Amino acid sequence: EAADMLLRDGISAEIINIHTIKPIDKDIIIESAKKTGRVVTVEEHSVIGGLGDAVSDVLVSYHPTVQTKIGINDEFGHSGPALELLSEFRLDGEGICATIKEIFA
Repeated sequence: EAADMLLRDGISAEIINIHTIKPIDKDIIIESAKKTGRVVTVEEHSVIGGLGDAVSDVLVSYHPTVQTKIGINDEFGHSGPALELLSEFRLDGEGICATIKEIFA
């Protein structure tokens, strides 16, 4: 959803699905980083110790690239309806799109 919104604003995004952190698919990460020159990871939990950190490890070792991690910052979590929480933490399509625009403005 966020990629479609970005495309309407003239920003092309490559989406890759990293379905496992261990083992991580370092080849697809490196290939995408070489192609795009920037990496944004999005995860529906803490940005500490998750996908973003695993991708950072690959990038720093094989192809240093500007990276931004989008997820829940280091704060106490709470519960509620999934869609409301995604919106609150800016992890829905609109929030992700807005964050990426802010980062690359």
